Amino acid sequence: MKKHQTYIVIPNWNGESLIAACLDSLIHQTVKASIVVVDNGSNDKSVEIIKKHPVKPELIQHGVNKGFSGGVNSGIKHAMKKGADFVLLFNNDAIAPTNMVELLQKALDEPLVGMATAKFVSRDGRYLDSTGDFYSTWGLSFPRGRGESDLNKYDDKRDVFGVSGGASIYKVVMLKQIGLFDEDFFAYYEDVDVSFRGQLAGWKARFVPEVVVKHHISATTSKFKGFSTYHTFKNLPLLYLKNMPRPLYWKYMFKFKTIYTLLFLSAVKNGKGWYALRGGCVALIMLIPKKIKERLAIQRSRKVTATYIDNILYHGIPPTAKKLRKAFPFARHEDCN
Repeated sequence: MKKHQTYIVIPNWNGESLIAACLDSLIHQTVKASIVVVDNGSNDKSVEIIKKHPVKPELIQHGVNKGFSGGVNSGIKHAMKKGADFVLLFNNDAIAPTNMVELLQKALDEPLVGMATAKFVSRDGRYLDSTGDFYSTWGLSFPRGRGESDLNKYDDKRDVFGVSGGASIYKVVMLKQIGLFDEDFFAYYEDVDVSFRGQLAGWKARFVPEVVVKHHISATTSKFKGFSTYHTFKNLPLLYLKNMPRPLYWKYMFKFKTIYTLLFLSAVKNGKGWYALRGGCVALIMLIPKKIKERLAIQRSRKVTATYIDNILYHGIPPTAKKLRKAFPFARHEDCN
């Protein structure tokens, strides 16, 4: 039986306070994997820490910050050249259990499972952060269980819509088929985009609750004022445009426009209107024409029906969007179990 080769790809930007603990957690994995750290132009001491660490990871250095998408793509391409069967993406603010590689890799034994994800909990272990990604008919994605204190609520091993880039494994054969991470996204929703493209191509995503990964929520992106707002308003329309099959595209367009408008008004109210406007304008003027061409290719190669996609969408406003739920008290909601 062939022994699979897994590469762990860790993107890093100014993670000197995080990267050592991250790498420490990979030393005693029950199944060994190669490790590559992609540094996005750090100006702190994190590169020095990486070079001296006992796991001796391979290091790819960028002169500039290429974002999550650009960073992990460099690592994935490197892994592909080395003949990797699987690529496991892992955040520099995360701490892995010793069985992470073994159990995530085992989840890919099933032929149609192209990606698998761990259970994310807060660094102090008190709250869930994600038990798989879901995508709503309102055009919003969300991590199931975020902020909930019952850590075992979603412990049934099951298929989910998508996997988080923070601690998830991907079959290289799937990535070769659907393409790598969209570097126009830079950060935010780029992992949902890959998951959506994988679903359209007939692959499934698996949640593995036995793998519990602790991480520092928003440890990197919180350093930038308006960062999440800008990329959210830039990337949400791109995600919807590229991936939603045509019957569903028009069926749910009014919901998406309504939510997008309400989110914009909320950003204005909170003093982040400029970031939201700039993100929306970049999407509309600079990126949407390019994404239309990409959409045509994605939809032409779709292997599943629009009905199948509709069945795996979350039909309701995400439970994490509490203010939006109050604005639409009569909207339909589902159970995420």
